[in-house]
Amino acid sequence: MMLESVQVCFFPNSLEDWTSHSKMTLIEYLSSLGDNPYFGAGAGLFGMGVLAAVGRKGLQGATIVFRRNLMITMEVTSRDKSYQWLLQWITKYGTRSQHLSVETEFQESAAGQVKTRFHFVPSPGSHYFWYNKNLVIVERNRDNKVMEVFETVTLTAFGRNRELFMNILTEARNLALLSNEGQTMMYSAVGPEWRPLGYPRRKRPLNSVILDRGVSERIFDDIQGFINNSKWYIERGIPYRRGYLLYGPPGCGKSSYIMALAGAIDYSICVLNLSDKGMSDDRLTHLLTNAPEQSIILLEDIDAAFVSRDVTKENSIAYQGMGRLTLSGLLNALDGVASAEARILFMTTNYIERLDKALIRPGRVDLKEYVGHATDYQLQQMFRRFYPDEPESRAQEFSQMVMSLEQPVSAAQVQGFFMMYKKEPDCVVKNIKEIVNL
Repeated sequence: MMLESVQVCFFPNSLEDWTSHSKMTLIEYLSSLGDNPYFGAGAGLFGMGVLAAVGRKGLQGATIVFRRNLMITMEVTSRDKSYQWLLQWITKYGTRSQHLSVETEFQESAAGQVKTRFHFVPSPGSHYFWYNKNLVIVERNRDNKVMEVFETVTLTAFGRNRELFMNILTEARNLALLSNEGQTMMYSAVGPEWRPLGYPRRKRPLNSVILDRGVSERIFDDIQGFINNSKWYIERGIPYRRGYLLYGPPGCGKSSYIMALAGAIDYSICVLNLSDKGMSDDRLTHLLTNAPEQSIILLEDIDAAFVSRDVTKENSIAYQGMGRLTLSGLLNALDGVASAEARILFMTTNYIERLDKALIRPGRVDLKEYVGHATDYQLQQMFRRFYPDEPESRAQEFSQMVMSLEQPVSAAQVQGFFMMYKKEPDCVVKNIKEIVNL
């Protein structure tokens, strides 16, 4: 028997007929997949999974391309100087965040009272807010695996304009300066970095610390000349740094004057303890090189850390200093190859004769001033300040009586004596001998 087959070909008469035929063909093909044993066994599902993976990779690639070309990101670590400024800026603009952390701030009033203020800042995680019509994404990351908490703040915005972040940092810096206006910041060395020491202190008037005639004026004029004449140093190839040594008996106003001076020139103070057991030559050099801008480095009681080489001939252990810090390391940090520029350093000591001559030579110490026991000029000025309504003759009488005592007195003793008789100037003169026992 002869078998015959007949093939029917479809020739569309119009575009609509072709479209209708294609749709029916696709539907029939998809319907037949359900009866296909290979597709049902998993081959089809595998193919669809491959397509999904390819689509996901494509989406990730597109996201990366988008972020690289149409977004700008800035990362600030907690070790950067602008980190604290940026946190204060986030405090101002991130008030709409629902996930918060607390930043505690201490402020000292003009009367010396310390007040506590609480600021809410976005907690670790992602946050969104607007700044000058720009959407800013802030992400705070915290790493608790290291010995000390390490944080990073990442700011992301749409576009490629770097000026946006420059404006943010500038505004954050100005905001921080405004919040500390009229106050003096204190820093202490913690590990390899400087950290705020307590709360900002209110500025102390320079004339509130009464030194002997001309001492305060000489120091202030010298430091102002240094700050305002950086070009003069550069043109002559002189290292742009200045060192000062205040020496004399304890309680005569050395540290108080440095505190007032920092407020007068609008500088902060970095207190450096050379007797710290963890102090080393490398750490000292790093701290001096990375001190906060516009700050005074203060080395108090420098004689307690190092003594003269003549003394150390009998005791070589003392020459090595305390811990791993050496006198040689200190000298190199002050004016060695790696020493910092644009630096103001103050040293204080009660025993200048114990200091090595190399430590206080010119170039390391440029100006030395003796701050000693109260003189006739200081006694009269202090009396007038405490008792402004008393006649001039009473101040002279008080000064003559103190100068006639068997032993000299310090400014701290005089101030303590006045505090005993705040409103009784007559008792000050009558009980003048009590000042020696303070």
